Amino acid sequence: MNRVDPLWRAVRLLEVPPRRVLAAVAAGAGSLGSAVALAAVSAWLIARASQMPPVMALTVAAVAVRAFGVSRGLLRYVERLVSHDVALRGMATLRTRLYERLSAGDPAALVQLRRGDLLARVGTDVDAVGDVVVRGLLPMVVAAVVGLASSVLVGLFLPAAGVALALGLLVAGVLAPRFALRAAEAAETRSAQARSDTSAAVLTLLDGSAELQVAGRVDPLVDTVREAEARCTRAADDAARPAAVGAALQPAATGAVVLAALLLGVPATVAGSLAPVELAVVVLTPLAAFEAVAALPAAAVQVLRSRWAAGRVMALLDAAAPPPPAAPAGVVGDPVPDLLRARDLACGWKDGPVVARGVDLDLRPGRGVVVVGPSGAGKTTLLLTLAGLLPPRAGTVRIGGQDVAALPRQQAAQVVALTPEDAHVFDTTVLENLRVGRGDVTPGEAREALGTVGLGPWLSGLPEGLGTVLGGDAVRISGGQRRRLLLARTLLTRARLLLLDEPTEHLDDEDAAAVLRGLLDGTLAPGRGVLVVTHRDTGLDDAAVVLRVGPGADVTVLRGAACEDAAPGAGPATQDVRGTVPSGSPTTPG
Repeated sequence: MNRVDPLWRAVRLLEVPPRRVLAAVAAGAGSLGSAVALAAVSAWLIARASQMPPVMALTVAAVAVRAFGVSRGLLRYVERLVSHDVALRGMATLRTRLYERLSAGDPAALVQLRRGDLLARVGTDVDAVGDVVVRGLLPMVVAAVVGLASSVLVGLFLPAAGVALALGLLVAGVLAPRFALRAAEAAETRSAQARSDTSAAVLTLLDGSAELQVAGRVDPLVDTVREAEARCTRAADDAARPAAVGAALQPAATGAVVLAALLLGVPATVAGSLAPVELAVVVLTPLAAFEAVAALPAAAVQVLRSRWAAGRVMALLDAAAPPPPAAPAGVVGDPVPDLLRARDLACGWKDGPVVARGVDLDLRPGRGVVVVGPSGAGKTTLLLTLAGLLPPRAGTVRIGGQDVAALPRQQAAQVVALTPEDAHVFDTTVLENLRVGRGDVTPGEAREALGTVGLGPWLSGLPEGLGTVLGGDAVRISGGQRRRLLLARTLLTRARLLLLDEPTEHLDDEDAAAVLRGLLDGTLAPGRGVLVVTHRDTGLDDAAVVLRVGPGADVTVLRGAACEDAAPGAGPATQDVRGTVPSGSPTTPG
């Protein structure tokens, strides 16, 4: 199945209704056919009128000119209406399928993608696949129908001229798109990665401009954008030559066919086999007929771009294929459904180094665990692995005796909720942002959750309360308010185990200690297991277990027994550092 053309696979996922496509083709062919008929009838009318016949001899032709002129625009409008409806419905269907697959499939396919690349695939790439219907396939079919009909029409008057028109249409409809395709393929091959690099760098600049400014990373990223744009420009310049040849072929073919019609038609007229009025039709009709193939170079380029886009979309769909069904719980693991158990776990990104190894940990409702460590040590990687978003490099992570990565997404979400440090806040209302965690959150539940995390006064001061729109990625609220909002979203889930990455970031020391204490002692999340990744060294007194991820991928138990079956007082697992972390731990975000 994967060897099939990705564009064909993607077009099938659009679920395009055949009847609507046929209606669009009929309307498009009718519009261009009206243009050709208008040129032919107008030529006949002008030539016949020059002979000054009775007015009644011209009435039918005059009415036909008006009818074809009106139908041309009307059918063009109908074709646009139907074809765009087909394309937009198809895009919505494909995007829905993509979201469904990503939400239920293997999360490892997403976490390794840059945000800009992911947005490009679910946004512009899906649009490009849908555009192949309107701007690619439909113009090709319409051009074939109208071109054949025009050649037959001219051939009825003068067969040789009909053959000449058919040959000219083939040159303009095949060779010109081929040169355009070569140019676009060269440009697309060289610029696709550059556009992806540009998108990723620009999003990074927009999302983290303040932090990047402080770190002195703005100029290097700007240089990256400029270099990527320069690569796109060079690719476009190199593709200009074949594009120019393709653009010149159509007017050249049009002129050649008109000249051939004259050279063939004049002798036929002199010989009496072709009437003078018919000569005008034979010579002028090709001018309108070539309008049918005018859109083919752009259509060929669109098919190429759609194929590239379809390849990226289908690659994402294939990579996010749902994992195999989870094996039933057996003797391996623990049958307790709300117990997350890691054994001899090693964590790391694919093809990267192991950043944490030998992790043995149990997390159950009512237990608070804290993971501390220096910046870049691997705390977030450990959190993603425990949530099943990254496959373990070694060891196991199980919930109720089943591999967490193999659990169906809905089943896993009922047990585990992860809030990463960069969790997105959407450009919608406060209430809808909270419903990301659980779709049936009521306004009363939303107000209660916001009050629990300390956002009650903030909510009271909003102009429209829960209906206030926050703006893209919460640009209208502070960093601390954003962290509390994300925490409230997590608390509104029904998951019994919460994995939180830096939930106290951007809060002052007093508020951060209060929030962390509330999470660990059960005040904020009663009856739930909480694992917190933090760079702070305060507010840890209520944690049952404190782990430190250190240099060399070593994970040390600083307090408590990480595994419930470990005997307190045995070895380093019981080292009590209540209220402290080892010297050298960072005091800035990790």
